[in-house]
Amino acid sequence: MIQESLLYHKEHEWVRLDGSRATIGISDFAQEALGDIVYLEIPKLGTMLQYGDEVTEIESTKTTSMLYAPVGGKIVAVNEALEGRPELINQDVYGEGWVIVIEMNDPKEANTLMSGKEYASFLENETA
Repeated sequence: MIQESLLYHKEHEWVRLDGSRATIGISDFAQEALGDIVYLEIPKLGTMLQYGDEVTEIESTKTTSMLYAPVGGKIVAVNEALEGRPELINQDVYGEGWVIVIEMNDPKEANTLMSGKEYASFLENETA
């Protein structure tokens, strides 16, 4: 399931823009590939990130994967509910399963992200 209203990063993160703020989570494709998510370390508020930085590890019953910063900036909100209920990512990947909100340093960085259609094509090529 790809939501057309979101932007996507090649490392399978989704981004919902609201002005200079970017809410970020992992895509439905990523959560399907990971399987049941059992743990993730909640990132620290105020952390400064550059595009491509590792944000946190996401552990599942199958493997461990990294969440990467699809845009640079400062973490201004974290989804603390995931600390006790990481399965929210599996249950509501584009809603309650969000991970962080970044106040972007340069909102133009979002122009490098894929639209839903571009991400669908990217997935087709990646899994072919």
